[in-house]
Amino acid sequence: MSVPLSEALKFWAKLGFISFGGPAGQIAVLHQELVEKRRWISERRFLHALNYCMLLPGPEAQQLVTYIGWLMHRSWGGILAGTLFVLPSLFILIALSWIYLTFGQVPWIAAIFFGIKPAVVAIVLHAAMRIGKRTLHNQALKWIALVSFLAIFILNLAFPIIVLIAAAIGYWGGKRYPEYFQQTGSHGNSKASNYGSAIIDDNTPTPLHAQFNLQKTIKHSAIAFSLWLLPIAALIAIFGWKTLFPQIAWFFTKAALLTFGGAYAVLPYVYQGAVDHFHWLSANQMIDGLALGETTPGPLIMVVAFVGYLAGHIQHLIGNSNPFWFGVLGACVATWFTFLPSFFFILVGGPLIESTHGKLGFTAPLTAITAAVVGVIANLGLFFAYHVFLPSGLGASISWISIVICLLAGLALFKYQKGVITVLGGSAFAGLLAYLAAVLMG
Repeated sequence: MSVPLSEALKFWAKLGFISFGGPAGQIAVLHQELVEKRRWISERRFLHALNYCMLLPGPEAQQLVTYIGWLMHRSWGGILAGTLFVLPSLFILIALSWIYLTFGQVPWIAAIFFGIKPAVVAIVLHAAMRIGKRTLHNQALKWIALVSFLAIFILNLAFPIIVLIAAAIGYWGGKRYPEYFQQTGSHGNSKASNYGSAIIDDNTPTPLHAQFNLQKTIKHSAIAFSLWLLPIAALIAIFGWKTLFPQIAWFFTKAALLTFGGAYAVLPYVYQGAVDHFHWLSANQMIDGLALGETTPGPLIMVVAFVGYLAGHIQHLIGNSNPFWFGVLGACVATWFTFLPSFFFILVGGPLIESTHGKLGFTAPLTAITAAVVGVIANLGLFFAYHVFLPSGLGASISWISIVICLLAGLALFKYQKGVITVLGGSAFAGLLAYLAAVLMG
């Protein structure tokens, strides 16, 4: 029994419009739909793919969608699944970016963003907790998460180094203390055993197209390199090497290849480059972009489309009657070069990964890396909290209204399990009320 490609494509297209809540929410939706309801894939195979995607640089939710699409329906199945997951949010973010730049200084719209920013802090911290609950199932993994948090928060250690250290600990621990690094999944008395058999089950043989083939690997690598080289060569030929759009292409290529741990781990790198180095946008604009990313479906890392749009629009504001199209080009360039490596990693690396499911020597390092990512996400929450609660920097006055909104958003998320959109809507309304109160008082 197999799922028809047409049925799968309908689901992937629907997912592109309903996948709110950032990576944690999207992975939860995927698990619920594919593991629990539809039974397209077993939990153990799902978690094996997820751990590989969390090891990779780039957006893990989109990579997981691509991986499952590829496993079910070969290369085109993966490409279509991953593309459908991204496209709706690209179009939506281009529209929202234009609205943001055109009307963002209107007081009531600024008030909405003022209310949303503290909610983003609560959402990121909530994501850390949700991923932690799913992955930190013993004391050893909790220690790895804590140490990774301290390493990046206090020592400012680069995330790739944290990944390598975690992988080394997992490899050693898997040999010495295997009970601490076993993947949770459909075994024993786990809940997964109640789901029933899956189309791609624990013991389902790896399909022929998912088995390693050197000739196919070389072919896919050459295609991916061509799809990277030709667009960047065209941008250089049209605009020149040291101009904006080739810079966007090169910067987001590095972001896609060098930032491990998914969307939340990519954001500090993007912030450092786009805000501090290139000055494409301000720190507050970056947080606004993340807020927009949280309110739209699709991968959270689609904030790169917002960054690309603002860079193109603002830089071509003078001397051009319509900078909108330069913004669109910036958004598309940023998106293309951010996601292209993800397709490459899945289509080329997937066959190697499929040969390792159930092998502790491979899965133990991935389990340790997943634990380390939890600490990095918690650090990112504090990173945004600093900029939201102290908008003018250290030593400036504290935004007590932002703290109150953040606490209320956290209460809604942690205690009452409200959805991300509900929380963002309530926070936006709170921002409007704060603005109206300020107007009436003064």
